[in-house]
Order: sequence, then structure tokens, then C-alpha cells
Amino acid sequence: MEENIEEKILVTEYTEENIRTLDWKEHIRRRPGMYIGKLGDGSHSDDGIYVLLKEALDNSIDEYMMGYGKTIEVTVVDGKVTVRDHGRGIPLGKVIDVSSKMNTGGKYDSKAFKKSVGLNGVGIKAVNALSSFFRISSFREGEEKTAEFERGNIINDYPISETEHDNGTLTEFIPDDTIFKDYHYLNEHIEPLLKNYVFLNTGLSIIFNGKKFHSKNGLVDLLNENMTTDPLYPIIHLSGDDIEMVLTHSDQYGEEYYSFVNGQHTTQGGTHLAAFREAVARTIKEYYSKNFDYADIRSGMVGAISIKVEEPVFESQTKTKLGSKDVGPDGPSVGKFIGDFVKRELDNFLHINHETSEILLQKIQDSEKERKAIAGVTKLARERAKKANLHNRKLRDCRVHLNDLKGKDQEESSLFITEGDSASGSITKSRDVNTQAVFSLRGKPLNSFGLTKKVVYENEEFNLLQAALNIEDGIEGLRYNKVIVATDADVDGMHIRLLLITFFLQFFPDLIKKGHVYILQTPLFRVRNKKETIYCYSEEERISAINKLSPNPEITRFKGLGEISPDEFRHFIGKDIRLEQVTLRRNDLVKGLLEFYMGKNTMERQNFIIDNLVIEEDVA
Repeated sequence: MEENIEEKILVTEYTEENIRTLDWKEHIRRRPGMYIGKLGDGSHSDDGIYVLLKEALDNSIDEYMMGYGKTIEVTVVDGKVTVRDHGRGIPLGKVIDVSSKMNTGGKYDSKAFKKSVGLNGVGIKAVNALSSFFRISSFREGEEKTAEFERGNIINDYPISETEHDNGTLTEFIPDDTIFKDYHYLNEHIEPLLKNYVFLNTGLSIIFNGKKFHSKNGLVDLLNENMTTDPLYPIIHLSGDDIEMVLTHSDQYGEEYYSFVNGQHTTQGGTHLAAFREAVARTIKEYYSKNFDYADIRSGMVGAISIKVEEPVFESQTKTKLGSKDVGPDGPSVGKFIGDFVKRELDNFLHINHETSEILLQKIQDSEKERKAIAGVTKLARERAKKANLHNRKLRDCRVHLNDLKGKDQEESSLFITEGDSASGSITKSRDVNTQAVFSLRGKPLNSFGLTKKVVYENEEFNLLQAALNIEDGIEGLRYNKVIVATDADVDGMHIRLLLITFFLQFFPDLIKKGHVYILQTPLFRVRNKKETIYCYSEEERISAINKLSPNPEITRFKGLGEISPDEFRHFIGKDIRLEQVTLRRNDLVKGLLEFYMGKNTMERQNFIIDNLVIEEDVA
């Protein structure tokens, strides 16, 4: 017994030999999440390969913001990314340093880059370290310097030579496929990124694979591009030194905002967005000299705020949330800077544009009227939800939530919305109790199209779902990063999906617009022989599996989630999970979309179904 204890002490001994210092590239490659967030394979817009592209682009954008180079060319072909700007070019003697030495960059000198995005001298080094091939060339006054790297290791250091190229920088990289497994760039995720850059930098042109992106109206173009409901009045557009804002209202429920700092899309907001929401509501309330509730003023509000600050403090390397309290070392607080601007400019605008101020007043009064009409129902529903939450049989919660103040894995928190006991039972037995919760529906939910928000409180299931998600007052407190609709792949299952998406689009459109809603893809078939089992998600996959496992494999058709055993299901919501994100495009006007699919146009919809009907043959 004593020998075993001695042996254990030796194994866990902690000495100087246990202390290691990683060089810059090894640290990035071992801990990529610290530098670029999640990895992913390119299926989602926040996957790491798009962060690499953004990091390469940010340096070119900073050049434009300093007044150099009006055009940036971006090409993405077969996984290889090229970014060419026409700015000043990196000083030739520092090309290798800025791409391979941590804490080296021009952004530390605020004279050269006063209000830039890339401040930590890290971004381009992360691109270098996480690429199987990385090439950087600088062109300055007829001279060129090029260096090539492989996974952060320099492989070619070319001498300075003469060139006929215009001034600027050329960056090329191929993401390392040992880190980004089976990655693929999707234009549908690249183009919104590039559009945001031109919306925020009026006059800049970005040419992507030959397609030109340019904006004349700045943030007005951004709102027009992203709004899926018609504005009630023309978009208010106000700008000043280092600040630009746009604002309107629509008939949608909730609020919708886009916020930016030094050209960086702060998807999680921060001090500037909080100040903007507060200042706009306060200014409007004071303009009408009425004791309006802030919630009524903000209901249906759609806006965007862009500010430029010196030495911004972000809450992570991926710069999705601003933490800065001040706009610069000697400047006012972010709150005062935005508050003073909004008070002065928005108040003046409303005094001058009476037609807009009258429409806005009517919208606020309508929101107030509706809120008061359902106040009694709301109070009862909240009390009911509070009691139900203590013993809520519908919700089998997890331990980790998106809105946790501390902890880890918040981004992995998910809520599966299922229908029926068998389906919820399979998922409940198979799930990861740390990050996966289950909400069980009883049959088909109500078709909420055309109904007011009163139904959210009157309908027990909707009320409990709203409480489980914690979205009554907006999605800032959302408890789960992924809201996953998990229904059977049959007609009833499809109908339930439509009803749930209708509910979210009607009352909580930001859930979908911010990319939180997904459909769980589950296998339709299992094809197996004595040696191998293949799960198939389509008819094509089934045929391929039959050919591979022939002759005479066993074929099982899964008609419902409840038919899949918990042991099998564990893979389909774990390492092999397939999720399809529910997204909205600019031309998907919500009102028209819901009217067609969920309204009373029975014949029009019936003809559409008949024209698009796919008859699935039974599997023998």
C-alpha cells in the first residue's frame, strides 16, 4: 500500500521541468479559440475561417480609414484567400516582424493609426500561424518585399526588389485543414461581411471575385439591406465627427440594432449600444413631453450606431463586444459622447420633420395601448410561468446557460424543442446535461399568424417557452445560444416547424435574425450489414449506402424521433449533430412570407404544394 502511495507522488510531482514556454505560433495553434473564437468548418458566419478573412481585411480597412486606398480586391478560390489593398504598404523592413512577431504593429503608434480596429498586433499573426500557406507582400514607392510562411514558420524570405505595382499590401493564405477540418468558404457568409465594410466606409469599393460592393448612403443602405419589414417612416440618418446613426420603426415586435466600433461589427453590443438605446428613448420621451414607458418607445425600433474611438477595449480578441468607457484618453465617456449627439441631432430632426414625428407618436401610442390591454393577462401569465418553472415538466434544463455571468461553454448551450413524449424521451436520455436542455410540446402549437402578443401570455405553451428562453424583454437575456426545433421528418413534423418559426418571426424575430434558431437534421434511414452501419439523411445517401454494403443490407426507415434508440440518438445530437440554421434574406419580407405560408390564401398555397410535391416511395 505504501509503495503505491509513493508511486503516485512521483507521478504527480511538480518541478521546473513541468513549466513550458510556447513560442507565438505554437500558442496560437494550441489555443486558437483565444484568438479567433470557435473553429468550425465554414457552415456558419462566425466560424474561424471567416475571422481569418476579417483579420486580413481589417488592416486594409484601417488604411482606408486613414485616407489611403479606395479599392480593396478580395478573391476566394478553392479555399485560398487573397486580399490586396492600395494603401501605404507595410514599411519594407518590418514585413516579417508584423506578420510573425507578437506585440509588433503600426497600431501601437496612434499617430499612424488613430482609430483602427486591429489594436493588439495579433490578428495577422493568427492568420499566419493557422494557415498551411501564408504569403505577404508590401509595395512601397517602386520597391517590393515578400515573405512566405508555412504554419507560422518562415519558408521564403525574398530580398527587397524593384516593382511596378502600386503601393499597398497583398496577403494570401490557405487555412490549415488540420485545424479547420473539411472547411469551405460560403459566399453567403462572406458577402454580408463585405457589405458591412462598405456601409461603414462610404466611398470604399470592395471587389470580391469580380463582384463590386459600394455604398453611397452608409448606414441607411445597411438598414435597407437588413430590414425584413417595411419602415413606418423614412429612415432617420444623422452623422457627425466619429459618429453615425440611423433609426426607424416597423410593425415588428421587439427591437433590432446593429452596432459598430471603428468599422468592427460588435454583434454582442457593448457600452456604445447601451448608451444609444438609452439616449434615443430618453430624447424621444423628452421631445413629446409625455411620460411614455421606454418599452413603448422602443417597441418595433430598428437602428444602427457606428462610432470611432481611440484605443477601444473589446471584451475578447474577436471584438464582438465593446467594453470601453471612454472614446479616447482625453475624451468624454462613451455614454456622454453618444448621449449629447443624440439629444442634439435627433431632437432637432423631430422638430423639423413633423410628418415623421407624428407617425412616431402614433406608433408609440399604439404600443402603449396594446401593452395596457394585455397588462392583466401578462401579470397572470408571469405568475403562472413562475409557478410552472419550479416544477416545469415541459422543460428539462441544463446546467450551463448563455446568460451565465461566469463559466465556460455558454456558446454550446442549446434548447431542443420536441413534440411528444417518445421524442423528448429519446433526446432527454441521450443529451449532454451540461449544455443541452429539452422543452416538450404537447401536440401542435397554435398558429399565431395575425395574432397580437396577447396570445403569448394567454397560450400556456408559448408563455412557458418564452419564460424558458428568457426573452420576454428582448434577447439580451437569452438563456440558450441555440434554439433547436427537433421534430419528426414527416408532414406533421414539418407543420410543427412552420408553426414554431411563425411564432418566433411574429414576436421574437431577432432570435432568427441573430442566428439562434436551427432545425435538427436526423437520419431517415439506417443501412447496415454485419460489419458496418451507415445512417442516411437523404434518398441519395440511402442508395449510396446500399451500394456500399451490398448484397442485401438491412434497411430501416425512421418515421419518428421516438423510433431511434437513445444509444443511437446520442451521436445525432453529439459529435455527429447536423443543424440547419433558419435564416432570413433581404427579400424575405416577414409579413408576406407568413401570409403565404400561414395565412388564409388556401388555394394559392395548395397550388404551390401540388406544384412542388415530391412523392417518396416506401422502402421495401
